[in-house]
Amino acid sequence: MPALDDLDWSDAIDLAAKVDRNEKFCATFCSGGLFERSHHLMGMQTALVNYMQYPDEMAGILRQIADFKIEYLKLAAKHFQPDIVFFHDDWGTKLNVFLPPEVWRELIKPLHTEIIKTAHECGIMFMHHADCVCQPLVEDMVEMGIDVWQGTIPQNDIVEIQRITEGKLPMVGGIDGPKIDVENITEEEIRAEVRRAFDTYCPGGRFYPSIANGRCFRDWNNDIYLDELESYGKIYASKHHS
Repeated sequence: MPALDDLDWSDAIDLAAKVDRNEKFCATFCSGGLFERSHHLMGMQTALVNYMQYPDEMAGILRQIADFKIEYLKLAAKHFQPDIVFFHDDWGTKLNVFLPPEVWRELIKPLHTEIIKTAHECGIMFMHHADCVCQPLVEDMVEMGIDVWQGTIPQNDIVEIQRITEGKLPMVGGIDGPKIDVENITEEEIRAEVRRAFDTYCPGGRFYPSIANGRCFRDWNNDIYLDELESYGKIYASKHHS
C-alpha cells in the first residue's frame, strides 16, 4: 500500500485556507472506494468472479483498502479539516447493482460503515457519489450513516426511494444527463428535463436537482442546463418556500 505518513499537504492547506466557509463547503475528494479500487486492481471480470468464489481473500483486500481510506481521512482532518468528503464508489450500472446485495452486505457494507464513522468522528460530512442504480441498497445507505447520496440517476425510482427511506437519505441528481447531452436536441427539451426533475423529486424534500456527473460535456447543452437549473430553481423555491 502507498505510504501516507510522508505526504506534502501544503497545497491542500493553502487551498483550504482560501475557502470562505461561511459561504461554501471545503471538500476533499476521495476516489476509488472499496468496490472500485478492488476492480481497478484486478479488472472488473476477475473482481466479480473473485467476490463470488473467493470472499475471504476479497475481504482481506478490502480491509487493506478501508484502512488506507480511514487513515487518509484522519490526516485530512488533521491538516486542513474539510467540511465534507466527496467519496466515490459506483456500486452498479443503469440497470442494477454489480454485486448480489447479500454479497455487498457481507463484504462492502461493514468496512464502508467504518469509513463513514471515521469521517463523522473527524467532523466531516460524508457525501457518497454513485451515479448508478443503488435502489436495492438505499436502506443500508441510511443505516451506514451516509449524509448525502450524490449521483442519483433517474433510472432509480427516486420517489419510491424517498418513501422507503422516509426522507433520511438526501439526494443530488435526478436530471438525465445522457438524455440531454446529445446533438440535435432542442433548447426546450433540455429545459423540460430540468423542470421534470424539480417537479417530480423536490416535493419529497431533501433533494437537489443536478446531472449526476455534474455537467453536460457539450458546452451549448451545458449552458442551457445551468441556466434552467438556476432560473427554474428560483421559481420553484419562491413558490414552495415556507
